[in-house]
Amino acid sequence: MTTMFRAACAVLATVLLVGMTACEDAPAAEPIVIGTASPGGPYLAYGQGLARILSRDLGQEVTALATQGPAQNIVLLEKKVVTLGFVTTGVALQGWNGNDWAKGTRYRSMRVMFPMYDTAFQFVAAKRLGLHWLDDFSGLRVGAGPRAGTGGTYVPEILNALGIKASIRFGAMESMAAQLEAGDLDGAVFATGFPVPVLTTLIAAHPVDFVRPSPDQIATIRQKLPEISQSLVPARTYPTQERDYATIGLYNFAVAHKDLPDDLIYKIVKAVFDNHEELVMAQSSAKETVPANISRDTVLPVHPGAERYYREIGVPIPVDQTH
Repeated sequence: MTTMFRAACAVLATVLLVGMTACEDAPAAEPIVIGTASPGGPYLAYGQGLARILSRDLGQEVTALATQGPAQNIVLLEKKVVTLGFVTTGVALQGWNGNDWAKGTRYRSMRVMFPMYDTAFQFVAAKRLGLHWLDDFSGLRVGAGPRAGTGGTYVPEILNALGIKASIRFGAMESMAAQLEAGDLDGAVFATGFPVPVLTTLIAAHPVDFVRPSPDQIATIRQKLPEISQSLVPARTYPTQERDYATIGLYNFAVAHKDLPDDLIYKIVKAVFDNHEELVMAQSSAKETVPANISRDTVLPVHPGAERYYREIGVPIPVDQTH
């Protein structure tokens, strides 16, 4: 018995040693790094929630990296400093084509994985003016938000595309709300996710009207700025908003480097939608992170691994995949 026991132990020890050696030789999975944005914004909170989900479901290290936002995420993705990144369609299309901030360099390694949420252009005016349509902004003082922000970048282009000559003022969202209340601005454009806290506070103290782009104006804007899509702010998003507000927007997407394996991207996309409620708890805007919203991507190619997921569940891919 003793001899047999010792022999069995020797065999077991050999098996364990071989197994441990094999484990040591097997390469560890590369950490996944998600490029987000600065602290205090929705991108970082969303990324931190996503990192927790993926770390658990993929069984490997996933971290959310604070960055300067979409443009830097695209550059870092191109250089493979980050694995995944968050972008808006506007900034991403500029990077793809080498326009604006890209300064002639075409960043074409990004591939869409899944939709995140909408950035809506919310045009408002002091109620005393009785404005209803964007044409009514002509000749008035309109706040566009920070000069380098989404509103500051796009509001001048939007109004120019429509031939509306307004006096555009730039500044922080809080400043725009204060100037509207004081009568130093006639209108303002809040280009961000909704509800906008400063707009909610403003409406409670100083009534405003939501100024609408007409269907023809939306078509004109989208023809000249194809990255912009139709957007809708549902009724009661704000206390005095009695009906849906049809406007324009820029959608946010999670992108990956084109060289990442299809199977990995498939697993990431599946994990996102399988854990939707958990992601919403991390960042409320993620309620819009549903498969159907991949239709909001009309300009960027989808990663083949993600495309496989959408086709399996019967969701059509809206863009040409021959890039």
